[in-house]
Amino acid sequence: MTRRYVPSSLPRLAEDWEADGPRVLDAVLAEDDGEEAEYAALMGAADASAELLAGLPDGRRRRVVVVVDSPADRGPVTWRDVVAVHVDDRDDADPDDDLAWWATQEVGDLLASL
Repeated sequence: MTRRYVPSSLPRLAEDWEADGPRVLDAVLAEDDGEEAEYAALMGAADASAELLAGLPDGRRRRVVVVVDSPADRGPVTWRDVVAVHVDDRDDADPDDDLAWWATQEVGDLLASL
């Protein structure tokens, strides 16, 4: 299995939630299976997500990272491949802040709460 950290945004996540699965345009891979490497990959994807936020309205400027486990490091994925979604708890969060963890089955509730 390959774990991919996929930068996203709330509008993209909402579109993907209605589709078969998240779009994996660019992904960050951890250098190894170690906790520090995985955290570095998560935060690298969060930095890439921050670049997607320019011009978004209030209530939508949160970094989003979709974590995917799949048999290959390329190609389409489904929601069954998603192991978690990480999201800022507020707009324009500090880049050093940790992201909140959401289970895949909670994504609908997350989106409805915004």
